[in-house]
Amino acid sequence: MRKIVFDIETCSFPFESLSESQQEYLLRYAEKETDERIKEIKVDDAIRFTSLYPFTAKLISIGIYDVEKQKSYIYYESEQTEEWISEKNVHYKGLNETEMINSFWRIIEVTDQVITFNGRNFDAPFLMMRSAINKIKPSKNLISKKFDSTFHIDLLEQFTYFGLTRKFNLDFYCQAFGVDSPKTKGISGMEVKTLYEAGRIKDIAVYCADDIFSTYQLYKIWNEFLNV
Repeated sequence: MRKIVFDIETCSFPFESLSESQQEYLLRYAEKETDERIKEIKVDDAIRFTSLYPFTAKLISIGIYDVEKQKSYIYYESEQTEEWISEKNVHYKGLNETEMINSFWRIIEVTDQVITFNGRNFDAPFLMMRSAINKIKPSKNLISKKFDSTFHIDLLEQFTYFGLTRKFNLDFYCQAFGVDSPKTKGISGMEVKTLYEAGRIKDIAVYCADDIFSTYQLYKIWNEFLNV
């Protein structure tokens, strides 16, 4: 059985590039605020969260960890195709978004099981919607029925028993289970946009590689001690 762990990194388009009606829709609640200080905070938050929507953001990195081969493959946004291998034997490849998506679905087509952290809520729908926007048909449906982990194992669902207990972020679970967290290197998902705007796309790719390996370590713990 071929299993892969995957994770994505996203970044919003410039807010001013959205249509006037889209901007109005996203700021509709902030604009109702009468306190100027609170209004400014709400506007900033509304714009910041556009990195999470597939209609206002794009894929800038896709990380894949092949469980059987124990190898990581990271795609990251690049205007020209380039490849390099890190000291940890992580394979990096620079592609545009369409190429990243096509490569991802080719791998998914021959994959029996995918493993994510919060993937059913974020990564999977984001990937599928960005695929449609780029006129690419997914090779498989990543969003299976709720409670069905035959194809897609979402560790956040497993650790919370499908929402029965409180949710924590990836770093919190890593700390709790004694797994190296990608956040210990000073980068978290909230800093991705800042890094991207600074032209540090390769740093984002490395962060994505750390993310999927930490997710894999959590999967091993879940599979050994909680998969009953």
